[in-house]
Amino acid sequence: MRNVEIALDGESLITPESIAAEVASPANSQLDEAELALARTELALVLAISLQQFEQQVDPAQIIARTAMALHDIRIKTSPLVWQALIPIAQNHPVSRYFQQDPFTRWSFEKPRGYSGDAQLLDFIYGHPSVAGEIAASTPLGLALYDYTKNASSSVAVRERRDILTQHVDEIAGSRGPQAEILTIAAGHLREANRSKALAEGRLKRWVALDQDPLSVGSIAQDFAGTCIEPIEGSVKDIFTGKHQLGTFDFVYASGLYDYLNDKVSIKLTRKCMEMLKPNGVFLFANFAEDIVVDGYMETFMNWALLLRTEADMWRIIKGSTQEGQVEAQVRFGANRNIVYGIIRKLG
Repeated sequence: MRNVEIALDGESLITPESIAAEVASPANSQLDEAELALARTELALVLAISLQQFEQQVDPAQIIARTAMALHDIRIKTSPLVWQALIPIAQNHPVSRYFQQDPFTRWSFEKPRGYSGDAQLLDFIYGHPSVAGEIAASTPLGLALYDYTKNASSSVAVRERRDILTQHVDEIAGSRGPQAEILTIAAGHLREANRSKALAEGRLKRWVALDQDPLSVGSIAQDFAGTCIEPIEGSVKDIFTGKHQLGTFDFVYASGLYDYLNDKVSIKLTRKCMEMLKPNGVFLFANFAEDIVVDGYMETFMNWALLLRTEADMWRIIKGSTQEGQVEAQVRFGANRNIVYGIIRKLG
């Protein structure tokens, strides 16, 4: 599959390097060599044990579970700059060739679409038929590892997120009637639409699915031909500039985009989304939370870097983009606290 140049905000790519640049800010740009030496020693021991266990054919689920937790422990107790220095060490370790046999891990690491967190990657989490070929071609070890990664806490949270989005769409359709209009930003393959009763029963006026990946837009166009879904190729920058003149909506959401946006861009985007809401319309944005425990594995062997957020971080975005008295807002976590949601209703 060809690589596709995809922009984060119309200017920069969604890559581990772009996220690392955000994490390694000038305020913490002094690398502590003593801390790095200690962390490298600890990482080397963790990876050596994992390699030995693979060679001894220990249960793969046991190996990856232990490794993921150990990487998480190292990540949370080291400074961001030291952790960034550890990532390539893990990726270049001989044990990597074992973890890369998991089709989900390998797809994330290799990034066939040229950027992190693409829609096809999420299909590994959903177990969608579109990834059946990749899975079928995997080694027995790869399949055993995939059994773990597709059911890791982060994957469970992503499937719940899909269902939460479907629920919101159907609730909006139920309260607004057949004139309900929906906007999805960074829509991916729009898998939540497959489960929408409102869509299946023709109880939506318009559902705009915006994504900057032409492959995702093409997939949506094919899968939902003949429905009210309108796939549009467009970026966050296009939203800022008003390129597409999308109109106003009863429900706007961005479920996987804010993981890659710094606060400045997040606040600016939230303001624009609020402007696109009808009176009493709802905007929802989601973010992987700091409670996630497979973060170290994701950032090393999956090469999948994210900007994790706390409840306070979500509130900072909401308060920075709205005016008191003009909205009702809440922040809540999913069932396993791996994803946090900001939900804003525009009063009027």
